[in-house]
Amino acid sequence: MLLDGIHVPLTTPFYPDGRLNLRKLEHNVDRYSRTPVAGMIVLGANGEPNTLSDVETREALEAAVAMAADEKVMLAGVARDGVSSALEVAAIAAGLRYDGVVLRLPPTLLGGGVREILTYFQAIADGSALPVLLTSAPGRELTVETIAELAGHPQIMGVVEGSGRIAALKAATSFVKRTATVTTIFAAVTERMLAKAIAPVAGSGSYIALESLGTGTAVAVAPPVAGPGLKTRTRETGFQVLGGSTVEMLTAFRAGALGAVPRMAACAPQACYEVFAGWKDGDEGLAEEKQSRLIQASHRIEGELGVPGLKYACDLNGYFGGRPRLPFVMASGTEKAEIDELMRGMRN
Repeated sequence: MLLDGIHVPLTTPFYPDGRLNLRKLEHNVDRYSRTPVAGMIVLGANGEPNTLSDVETREALEAAVAMAADEKVMLAGVARDGVSSALEVAAIAAGLRYDGVVLRLPPTLLGGGVREILTYFQAIADGSALPVLLTSAPGRELTVETIAELAGHPQIMGVVEGSGRIAALKAATSFVKRTATVTTIFAAVTERMLAKAIAPVAGSGSYIALESLGTGTAVAVAPPVAGPGLKTRTRETGFQVLGGSTVEMLTAFRAGALGAVPRMAACAPQACYEVFAGWKDGDEGLAEEKQSRLIQASHRIEGELGVPGLKYACDLNGYFGGRPRLPFVMASGTEKAEIDELMRGMRN
């Protein structure tokens, strides 16, 4: 799966009484699908995933992917401390034709040993039908050595790096040689696109040896065969490294990041995309200009106010943010006025 571009970490809408608001989630996904972002992450860094029950997790995943445009890459956040419970969420996402799952270091392994950390990620990658995208962020940071070790797993496709070590990670994982199926214009081919244009050939399943996965269960898969409605090619990707910081997006691109997962993309997807587009087009001046307007807003809204601030900023741009779920509390009147001012140059 190609992860080129900007990927939006969605917020999760709730009713005032705390119930999951699926209609507003659908509204948001539909609107993001009309922007130039590459994809979305459901129940990721902005999604308050640990506050959702298992039933709500399934409902949110179902509602989001049902409204997403076929060409948008859809990734499912997995916020589970246990391997078996994480695999249950991954199985739900696979059944809904998500393109991958996103894993971060669980709180139970903060300060844990390397062996336990490797086991957690490798065991989930072994058992998941979908490729895994790692997340390494301040407070839940994975070492470069750990990421390099995990990069060799065939089901671990990349990492979202939020601590500014893009160049080091690119160097440490350069041994990984992989390709992704893409369209004729080198855009990602998603699972929903394949479902409509690709059918498995009877009897063409292939067996993946247990040894090639490290540990876990070997799986039989039927490789897809392109139908007449979808023309594809391949693109070399290697181990894909994405930037995880809004304020350092341009720095990440310059260091070799293929794309980014800026938390501010939830409320300002166009502004974040314009940084990527300027860099992609070789217009450094434009990219720097677009990046600079995000920096102050990001420091305050994303870095200090967090989910409540991001949700109010979403409301300003036509994406339903609403109330966060307890124990988070809404932004105060003073904070809202500050967000109004910070978002002035990024209003839709």
